[in-house]
Amino acid sequence: MAERPPPGHHAGRTPRFAVEVHHNEHLHRDADELHAVVTVTSSAVPAPPAAAAGRPDTAVVVMVDCSGSMNYPPDKLAAAREATAAAVDALPDGVAFALVRGTHRAAEIHPGGGRTATATPAGRAAAKAALASLTASGGTALGSWLTLADALLAGSGARMRHAVLLTDGRNEHESPERLDAVLDHCAGRFTCDARGIGTDWEVAELRGIASRLLGTADIVAEPAALAADFAAMIRAATGRGVSGVALRLWTPGGVEPVFVKQVAPAVADLTGRRADAGPGAGDYPTGSWGVESRDYHLCLRVPAGDVGQDLLAGRVSLVTHDPRGATVTLGTGDIRAVRTAASAARTAVNAHVAHYTGQSHLAAAIEEGLDLRHRGDERGATARLGAAVRLAHRSGNAETARLLAKVVDVEDAVSGTVRLKATVSDADEMTLATRSDRTVRTLRGTR
Repeated sequence: MAERPPPGHHAGRTPRFAVEVHHNEHLHRDADELHAVVTVTSSAVPAPPAAAAGRPDTAVVVMVDCSGSMNYPPDKLAAAREATAAAVDALPDGVAFALVRGTHRAAEIHPGGGRTATATPAGRAAAKAALASLTASGGTALGSWLTLADALLAGSGARMRHAVLLTDGRNEHESPERLDAVLDHCAGRFTCDARGIGTDWEVAELRGIASRLLGTADIVAEPAALAADFAAMIRAATGRGVSGVALRLWTPGGVEPVFVKQVAPAVADLTGRRADAGPGAGDYPTGSWGVESRDYHLCLRVPAGDVGQDLLAGRVSLVTHDPRGATVTLGTGDIRAVRTAASAARTAVNAHVAHYTGQSHLAAAIEEGLDLRHRGDERGATARLGAAVRLAHRSGNAETARLLAKVVDVEDAVSGTVRLKATVSDADEMTLATRSDRTVRTLRGTR
């Protein structure tokens, strides 16, 4: 049956998704788990910002921290104004947008009245003029910011909904339970990129927001770098053309999913976010897509079988829904294996699977090593961060290796022999912690 185009795309603008499955097709007769890496590549062409029925196709809300700490140093708030202006300038014509002032409560900066504005030359000029009045005072309640952003995005009627959140501090004027409840409500309604400016915010808090809302988290240690980062986030958000995409995993009776993780461009565990999609099937959210490629690591528990048995362990599909709620399939791939009594060499772990298993272990080693360092366990921290150096070297993750070298002195990267640095800046440690989940791709053609 021919695949139907996703909603919001016109003739000649239909996106194409390719699904490629990497795994060892020879499964030892005694094996009870099958691992596969699924590469999904989208050549989606973004729909025009102005969609049918006069509604915008894309809406963006930018939340700017205006708590009292943004006055210290004084250039922090000025950089936030400049960055928000750069984000506004990056909005294509026709995009719905709003700006939010975040303190211990949320308030609209522009346009006000519980609505969004439309990006036009005049609309962008008015929004930037409104930024001049921003002052810093009060506390921080991130859940209230996200709640207002959700209302504004929903009110826009746009299909593609994205938010950007900037903070310099911790969520001190709101309980963790309240923020969790807000994130539960917002998940699947819009995506959100989170940025921390300076070094007084909480890495786990911002990564948690970005993870739940399928966005990115990062540190901007120097205020001067904020404007370029904001503009890049807006260009990426408004360049996506397919929304509400899920990875659907179907497994036959006797086969049980163990985990589903995104492993490139960053590690994100999707296992607990499965939603039932019918007999033997579950949907894992992937958010919105533009022209890009992502990798997912799947582990399936399989039943015992006889040598020579041809096993269909699962089928992976990329799906979205049309305005009537009907499922639209964007691409599919089968996970098959043959039971064998062959040697371990023939049933060895597939190179893609081995690579991304190492990348996941790398992220975990960094997180554990930094935590042990904070607890004062120098021996444990040295061991875990040394393991991270070894894994980064083995996988060719040069950027993570560079960040690790700011926290430890590397004596031998191959063996992971390191010494903890006596002094590490907060910015260097937070940068490593925030970016520890970023991975490098396997070489094309690897089997």
